[in-house]
Amino acid sequence: MGHQARSLALIGATGSIGTQAVDVIERHPDRFRVIGLAAAGTRPELLARQVVALRPRLVGVASDDAAARLGEAIGAVARETGVAVPHPEVVAGPEAASRVAGMGADVVLNGMSGSGGLGPTLEALAAGSTLALANKESLVAGGALVKSKARPGQIVPVDSEHSAIAQCLRGGARGEVARLILTASGGPFRGWTRERMAAVTPEQALAHPTWRMGPVVTVNSATLVNKALELIEAHLLFDVPPDRIVVAVHPQSIVHSAVEFRDGAVIAQASPPDMRLPIALGLAWPDRLDDVAQALTWDEAQTWRFEPLDERAFPAVALARRALAASPLHPAVLNAANEVCVQEFLAGRIGFLDIVDTVAAVVGQFRPAGHDAGGPSGGKASDAVSPARVPTLADVEAAERWAKARARAALDGRALSAPVDAPSGRTD
Repeated sequence: MGHQARSLALIGATGSIGTQAVDVIERHPDRFRVIGLAAAGTRPELLARQVVALRPRLVGVASDDAAARLGEAIGAVARETGVAVPHPEVVAGPEAASRVAGMGADVVLNGMSGSGGLGPTLEALAAGSTLALANKESLVAGGALVKSKARPGQIVPVDSEHSAIAQCLRGGARGEVARLILTASGGPFRGWTRERMAAVTPEQALAHPTWRMGPVVTVNSATLVNKALELIEAHLLFDVPPDRIVVAVHPQSIVHSAVEFRDGAVIAQASPPDMRLPIALGLAWPDRLDDVAQALTWDEAQTWRFEPLDERAFPAVALARRALAASPLHPAVLNAANEVCVQEFLAGRIGFLDIVDTVAAVVGQFRPAGHDAGGPSGGKASDAVSPARVPTLADVEAAERWAKARARAALDGRALSAPVDAPSGRTD
C-alpha cells in the first residue's frame, strides 16, 4: 500500500535527536520530505550538509552570525559534493525555531534541548501540525497551557519511555489502565549511596552506561531528574494520576516502559536501546517503518533485571510528585532551576548533590500569584492539570525567570529567605 510523503520540519536538526531523525528520513525517502530545519547554528558544516541533502525551503538559526557561517558552509559543501547550491530562505534570531515550527508541516519533530523548546511546541500546535515531541521540557514547563492548545492525538511522544507507553496502550482501553511503569537505567551511579555521590565529577556523570545523549540530558539521567521530568510528562500525556505512575530501575534498558492493566496483565515494549525506533514512530505514527533498528536476538541467553528506585539516594522523582501536587507552574520552576544547576555542575562550580538539593529548595520557595499553591500534602495531584485558570505563556516565562534567578542566588551562597510571591503574568 502506497503512502503519500509527509512534510516534516526538524527543530534541533543538528542535535542527537535531529541527526538520528535525518538517518531515518534518508532511509525512507518515499515517506518523508523535509521542508524546514532549525538549529542553533553552532555546527554550520553539519547543518549545511543537511540543507544540501534534504533541500528544505526554510532554515532557522539562532543569530545573524550563525546565518552567515551557514551560508559559507553551504557553498563549501556544494563545491565539495558537486551538488548545485540550494537557496532556502534563512531566518535568524531567537524566534527562528518557532518560525520553522509554525510553517505548517504535516509533522514537526521538536528535538531541542531545554525549556527553550516551548515556543516551537506551541507554534507547531497552533499551525495544526502533528507534534513529534522529544523536547520533554516544553511539556513539563508548559503543562496545562500546552495541553489546552493540543487537539486529541496531536502530540506523539518521542521519548523512548513515552513512545513505549503509547505503543503498549494499544493493547487495551484507557479505562482498563491501572498503572504506568516508567523504566530507568539507573544511570552511572545505580546502587551508590548518597554519601558516595558527594564526590562525583562531571566526567563521571557524563559516562552513561547505556545511552549516548547530549550533556544536559546525560547529567539529568545521572541525577534521575530525567525520570522526574518523564513522570510529569507521562501524567500530562496520558492523563494518569502521578500516584499511579511507578518508576522501576532496569539497567539493561531493553524494556523501555510498560502498562499494567486492571486485570493484572502487564504489556511492555522491548527493544535494544536505539532512539531511531521512537523517532521513526513519531514521524510515521501510527504506522511502523521497515528496518528502523535492530531487533532483539532470541537465540542467546539474556537476563533483564528490575529494581525498586532508591528515593533517598535519588530524590528527584519524589520532588516531581510534590511539584505536580503544588500548582500548574511548579514543574516549570523545577525544570528551570535544574537547567541552571546542571550548567553550574558541568562548569565545575558546584557538587553533584547540589543539583537536586538546590532545585528542591527553589521548588519549595515558589508561591505563584493567582494560583492555589498547595504544598506537598495540599490538594490532589490530579488537579494540577485542570486549574481554574490555565497559565499563560507569560506566566510560565515569569516562573522560569524567577526560578533561574533564585537558583543562581542559592548557588552564589546567598541563603534562601522566607517564601516570596513569584510574579505571574508579568514580563518585566
